[in-house]
Amino acid sequence: MNKLTLTAHDRTEVAPLLRDIAARYTTIEDPELQRRAPLLARRLPARLLEFLEDHRLREPAALCLVSGFEVDEEEIGPTPEHWRGSHVSSPTLRHEVFFLLCASVLGDVFGWSTQQDGRIMHDVLPIKGHEHYELGSNSLQHLSWHTEDAFHPCRGDYVALMCLKNPDAVETTVCDAGDLDWSGLDVEALFEPAFTQMPDNSHLPVNSTSTGDPTIRRLREDSFRTIEEWNANPVKRPVLFGDRADPYMVLDPYHMKTEGWSERSLTAYTGLCDEIESKMKGIALEPGDVAFIDNFRAVHGRNSFRARYDGSDRWLKRLNITRNLRGSRAWRPAADDRVIY
Repeated sequence: MNKLTLTAHDRTEVAPLLRDIAARYTTIEDPELQRRAPLLARRLPARLLEFLEDHRLREPAALCLVSGFEVDEEEIGPTPEHWRGSHVSSPTLRHEVFFLLCASVLGDVFGWSTQQDGRIMHDVLPIKGHEHYELGSNSLQHLSWHTEDAFHPCRGDYVALMCLKNPDAVETTVCDAGDLDWSGLDVEALFEPAFTQMPDNSHLPVNSTSTGDPTIRRLREDSFRTIEEWNANPVKRPVLFGDRADPYMVLDPYHMKTEGWSERSLTAYTGLCDEIESKMKGIALEPGDVAFIDNFRAVHGRNSFRARYDGSDRWLKRLNITRNLRGSRAWRPAADDRVIY
């Protein structure tokens, strides 16, 4: 893990910046704020900027942690019951601004039209009725380890989490590809386009809501049809890519169908999954922690917990970050639109 802890001087230095931005904008979803975020991020403390830029370029670890940002539980209020509407008059806007600025040092933030109604900033919190679903809003079952949005060619380079509350010290689980023993695995087989990756449940229509804008509604319906097509006729892809001596990986075992795989492919895949399981580590994020998980170098999940639904439950914010926004241009209606349809 690559870690930096903010000092009292850092917090004092950044406070006026966050206060000014939060006074000017009412929501993180404001397109102008999203466009200006990389410029505004240059006003973050120099040691924080240097740390994030070094992490981006050198890739010293799959997990990057910035800790020490203060969270006042009385200020942020109770954990919402649902993500719907939580971005309106958000009591956590100041925290979200800090999170957005840090993320903008690593790349461009983006959203999915098929996730949380196309919002850029997501809420990760337990939702009553989702206890046993394979979704980030579940609680009583583990969230299986995975590459974020593994099925999609425009998946992010990083999935980022900011902890607002974690009273039960629920662990986020992470496995760094750099910790794996590749010598005992069939790397060449894993580089072959032989593995079927299905869309994950968070992108299904049942987990979205309707929108009144007819253009947005049509684009979103087209996105859901594409996902249905990928479910019906999945494309086989490799699970490893990049440098064979130090590979990147992309897999989500819960949403992978192994029917029709060759014996060699299945054996290689099973060996990789077993090796990942043996090297998985847990970290209990604390309020104010900002974690950047390298979505090329790591898989991540979450341990189970018992939600209380009384306003005190675990509450995180989540951002997707790409280092190549242009790579998704065919999926976005305009060059400066950050939502993938």
